[in-house]
Amino acid sequence: MRVVLDTSVLIGEVAPADVEAAISVASLTELHFGALVASDEDERARRTDRLAAVEAAFDPLPITAEVARAWGRLASAVTRRGGNSRRRQIDLAIAATAVVEKVPLLTFDVADLCIIDDLVDARRP
Repeated sequence: MRVVLDTSVLIGEVAPADVEAAISVASLTELHFGALVASDEDERARRTDRLAAVEAAFDPLPITAEVARAWGRLASAVTRRGGNSRRRQIDLAIAATAVVEKVPLLTFDVADLCIIDDLVDARRP
């Protein structure tokens, strides 16, 4: 099965099995940020190693104009339904990538997307 992996899965301990996985370039943003803000040197090194492994393993899907349109639709749906879309912009960019690719999004944060579960096929790994 083809899927887009959320950053929560990329930082998890076990890689999902039996999937053809892709990532959004937005996940690289989160991984870079996480490495840069780590206050502990050992943690920063661990996060940097994880980032390097992810960058070596994947050719990330870009945020195209089509993804940007889907991202805007998802963010507006969250807002119209009473959610706070500003808090989850990167997550919405990753979800929009999955929507455009017409594949499920594997994430440990399914609850964060429940407000738009009719628009995004978010699943736990």
